[in-house]
Amino acid sequence: MLYLEHVPAVPLSRFIRVLWCARAGDVPRHRERVLPSGCVQIILSLSREFILEGLGGSDEYRAKPALVVGARSVYEIVDSSDMADLMGIVFQPGGFPVFASDAADGFSNRTVALECIWGRDAEALRERLREPGDAQKRLAYLERFLNARFGSELVKRNRSPQVRFALRYFAELPSAASVKEAARQIGWSERRFSQVFREEVGLAPKVWCRVQRFQRAVKQLHAGVEVRWAELALDCGYYDQSHFANEFRAFSGVDVSTYSAQRTRWANHIRVD
Repeated sequence: MLYLEHVPAVPLSRFIRVLWCARAGDVPRHRERVLPSGCVQIILSLSREFILEGLGGSDEYRAKPALVVGARSVYEIVDSSDMADLMGIVFQPGGFPVFASDAADGFSNRTVALECIWGRDAEALRERLREPGDAQKRLAYLERFLNARFGSELVKRNRSPQVRFALRYFAELPSAASVKEAARQIGWSERRFSQVFREEVGLAPKVWCRVQRFQRAVKQLHAGVEVRWAELALDCGYYDQSHFANEFRAFSGVDVSTYSAQRTRWANHIRVD
């Protein structure tokens, strides 16, 4: 399987975390559980005219071949056959609204056809990416397209400094950070802060913190860190092992031991039997 990532140059890098390309060819078909990361993505299928989505993972769940996948706080089920030839854009937290001319929370826990926000450019981009060429050339073209369509707007705009401060604050104090304290330091009411954060990032700040704490645990588990679960729970900011177990199941739909037994090469993918 081929998988390649590319970090775009400024100004795109202020809004986009990574561009990626995956090509698996004729992979055995199975379903995978994708865990929530809180980030907005755009997914482009280059191998066929639809993407399989939903809990069924069958043909009746066909979606458009170019999708916006909103910030998620719950897992979803995908079909491995979609990985035959796929490209994507992962946005920085708070980086998506400028590419949609809309608030990020309107897409949360939803998939929306890219043509709904980019019009005919969505299909034109996809058709151009389907032309013969290696992964690096495709990624370079995707970056040029984004610069040509959004570059002038990106130069004039930036992500909210208040939200960027809150994201750093939450990352630096994963177990002690509070929404109330973040709002106080910014100088906003908690209600105002929560509204702006949700519109920029796509999730309420409390939910965002829970998802990121979950992601810290996932990364350690995927790396095969030899540590007792009680210690892992405390290290990731949970009150205790019970809190960790309940939160892990709430976001992933499985318990920790099942994740460890069924994890794939991707930290956020678990094979569904």
